Amino acid sequence: MKDRYSLVLSALLGLFILRVLAQALIAAGFGGFLPPWEEWFSGLVPYPQLVASQLAIVFAYGWVCRDFVRGRGFFVTPRRWLGTLLLSVGTVYFAVMVIRYVIRMSLYPLERWTGGSIPIFFHWVLAGFILTLGDYHRRSTPAPVRRSSGVRALRTVACVIVAGGVAVWATYQVSPAILGAMLDARRPEYAVRIDRGVAMTTSDGVKLVADVFHPLRTARTPTILVRLPMAESIKASLFATIVGRFWAEHGYTVVIQSTRGHHGSGGDPTPLVNERHDGLETLDWLRQQPWFDGRLGMWGGSTFGHTQWAIADRLPSPPDGRSALMVQIASTDFHGMLYPGGALSLASALFWALRNLSADDVLPSREELRRGFDGFPVMAADDRAAGDIRFFDDLVTHQSRDSYWEAVDGENRAATLQAPVLLMGGWFDPFLPGQLADFVRIRRDARSDVAAATRLIVGPWGHAATVDLPDRVRNRNYRLESLAPSLPWFDRHLQSRETPPAAPVRLYVMGANTWRDEQEWPLRRARETAWYLRSGGHANTAGGDGLLTTGNAGEDDRPDVFVSSPAAPVPTRGGAMLGESSTVPQNDVEQRSDVLVYSTAPLAGDLEVTGPVSAVLYVATTSPSADFTAKLVDVHADGVAYNVCDGIIRRSYRADPAPGASTPTEITISLWPTSMVFRKGHRIRLEIAGSNFPRFDRNPNTGEPAAIARSVAPASQWLYHGQHSPSRIVLPIIPVRSVP
Repeated sequence: MKDRYSLVLSALLGLFILRVLAQALIAAGFGGFLPPWEEWFSGLVPYPQLVASQLAIVFAYGWVCRDFVRGRGFFVTPRRWLGTLLLSVGTVYFAVMVIRYVIRMSLYPLERWTGGSIPIFFHWVLAGFILTLGDYHRRSTPAPVRRSSGVRALRTVACVIVAGGVAVWATYQVSPAILGAMLDARRPEYAVRIDRGVAMTTSDGVKLVADVFHPLRTARTPTILVRLPMAESIKASLFATIVGRFWAEHGYTVVIQSTRGHHGSGGDPTPLVNERHDGLETLDWLRQQPWFDGRLGMWGGSTFGHTQWAIADRLPSPPDGRSALMVQIASTDFHGMLYPGGALSLASALFWALRNLSADDVLPSREELRRGFDGFPVMAADDRAAGDIRFFDDLVTHQSRDSYWEAVDGENRAATLQAPVLLMGGWFDPFLPGQLADFVRIRRDARSDVAAATRLIVGPWGHAATVDLPDRVRNRNYRLESLAPSLPWFDRHLQSRETPPAAPVRLYVMGANTWRDEQEWPLRRARETAWYLRSGGHANTAGGDGLLTTGNAGEDDRPDVFVSSPAAPVPTRGGAMLGESSTVPQNDVEQRSDVLVYSTAPLAGDLEVTGPVSAVLYVATTSPSADFTAKLVDVHADGVAYNVCDGIIRRSYRADPAPGASTPTEITISLWPTSMVFRKGHRIRLEIAGSNFPRFDRNPNTGEPAAIARSVAPASQWLYHGQHSPSRIVLPIIPVRSVP
């Protein structure tokens, strides 16, 4: 019996030695008669490290064969336990390779039936060697006595664990195909080889590291480039790998590059400042790669939306190439996102700075954020939260659109864009106003072919998150939504594939909770309608006499007055912020005496508001500098009030100790754009206050810059309305039929 097993083991070892020699011949340049180089890799170990592992296997298996030929030694002496172990390991090994073969052959047409299976075939050889040796030891020893129930239970648990592990591995192997099915994508075509840790060195000596996903059996392909601050976490790596494989399986070489200071890349991890320099040098590096064919797509949101805009004027364009961008939740105006209306978006700035501290992309805790928000000055919020963060100091120091922001945001990037862009934004995302302005400028000022092909999608999202809407309405996960259009978009512009035509604009209409195609933004059919503020001077709190009416401003009313105290600011309830974008009940805030509340009567029918929203107010204050905030609210029939959109304006005033005797100042507050159907029986409400904290930082009301102020003072603030001071909110009304 030993001789029979010796013959089989030697034959299996000989086959594997032939595999090693064949690949060595190809590496040495003498294997032209053999299958091409890439067919010999399993994708797990690169060459020449693979040679070391192969030689180790040959040595170990050769030792086994030597024992059988000599008829003595450890491996030829029958051992029941060794047979059981080897049969268990060999069975799992062989099963995994069979599953891998089935997956490869069923998913990728170009791999059927033997192409690309060389590594798998030789894995079968190695598994067969283990199984043969295990069978020898099992057959050469007597069967053991009946095992105890405890031993049987342990074996069952072990089998379940191993089976679970194999199931997880198999799921990972098919995860890009599962993702494609969830996104209703076309079928995959290509198996994928991944080159990990591919490095390029910038002109200032910084190494930037990327993972490159190659579709097999291709020479030169379109490339999708993603430049992002990659987190040092298993979750982030897994997501990036699945997405990279997904695109590569559909014929794209995918380069996922970590920006400076992240996931193996060198340099300073400070966001924004180096992305144009590094992005342009990455483009030069791509042009030198043998697999790059001149067609380039880029994808990403937020900071890695900025990495696209930073080089948007230098992308490959006809006749030398083609490009297409997909920018989500980002704009060409990072300054405008952080300083809307002149106030600092404190919650967003501190969240961003704290998150950038962690290489593992750990979200800041509520306690860290609370510590940062509490206290003065604003400049020290990072110190209170976690210690000095230079990036936060930069954001707070550069309040005006100075050279710092000129370097970040560039000059008129929307007009100089060299490729069509698919813009994706959310109604509760802090970048939305800037992103919509980008779309308008592109359609108006960019190259005609770029303008015509650019598209806009705005959904029920915050910043990379799906927002829960009232009445328990929850839409598909944002991560899936951000990927769903990518393949059709790149297919159309980079591979010239026929894809279903898309309208220039696609909007999610809240309240009706439905998607709708449009031809432009803003909508031409929108009617700007003024709703005038009225009261008898008692609009403080939702139980007051504040009204919103259409038609005309009416006679002059008594002004409403409130005291804005930075020491006790109006707390934020929902809104568009990094880290926490939401729509939540406002009823507790509306009971404060420093919040003015104006409401319509219950609506007689559905009313749609889609487009930019603004509030024109006539105000006065006892402070040399003051904030006025405005919030549009949907009051449901049961009285629960939900935020829709909001805004702020910070400016200087002529401080007047008796504002009632002076002429008020006209101000305009730009609220976030929205698309909202206020349902029949609901009420439209406007809240006016002097703070919305910590969404925006507090104005100290002293005239001192908010960033460095250590002392604060309360201020009396007046809001006038009526014929001579027609304070109003202007809503873009879209005619709608009642929604069932």
